[in-house]
Amino acid sequence: MNGPTPERWVRAASESDRTDALAFIARAARMSDAAVIRLHGRPDGRLGLWTHTGFDVLATRSIVGGSAPADIVCDAEQLRAVLATAQPGTLADPGFTFGGAWQGALPAATGYTHVDDVPARSVVELARSGARLARTEGSAHGPATGLLDQGVLEVSAGAGEPAVTIILRSVFALTAMGFVRDADGHEVTDTSDLNRIAEDEPIRVRASTAWIRIDARFGSVYQRRTRDLSVTAL
Repeated sequence: MNGPTPERWVRAASESDRTDALAFIARAARMSDAAVIRLHGRPDGRLGLWTHTGFDVLATRSIVGGSAPADIVCDAEQLRAVLATAQPGTLADPGFTFGGAWQGALPAATGYTHVDDVPARSVVELARSGARLARTEGSAHGPATGLLDQGVLEVSAGAGEPAVTIILRSVFALTAMGFVRDADGHEVTDTSDLNRIAEDEPIRVRASTAWIRIDARFGSVYQRRTRDLSVTAL
């Protein structure tokens, strides 16, 4: 952008960073017509993109880039339009801020303990099973809340260690945001061959006292820790 540095700006360092950001924003907008994106500078110098999913869990991925202010909330569609035309490495003005549209603080960047790794194939299978059940038990307004809150996966660091329970909301959010890909980097859809996902491709589960963090290769979702939930087979 020529002229004075704008008061508010966002920058994607490279074309691949811009493409990654646009993909994240597009999926967030697909999940909610009123989606907002929170841009938040990370301690490692990367720019975190955050969104509230339609499943009441947070989704995030990061790119090489920056923003001013270092913590800013933008309308998803407006941000996508700006980045779609901005040249990599340049400062683009994201327009008005939407701070009032973001409820709650972001999870802490540190303080997580590795609990266990789960095969990505298993997580996709859980998402598909949950989707089939939602179609039979849901309504015109979507899946039943009770179904979404069901624990579908329990992991622990080992025998005698406390377990953490992953609910269906988190599994749905992880797959809906396109964070799980096949071995060729293609998005995994409802009809994708699970054998195309590398057998050793992990989903990493970490936990703090307040959050359960579920990391896939292309992004993460954060689920608040609550009381222990019973795990239901789908």
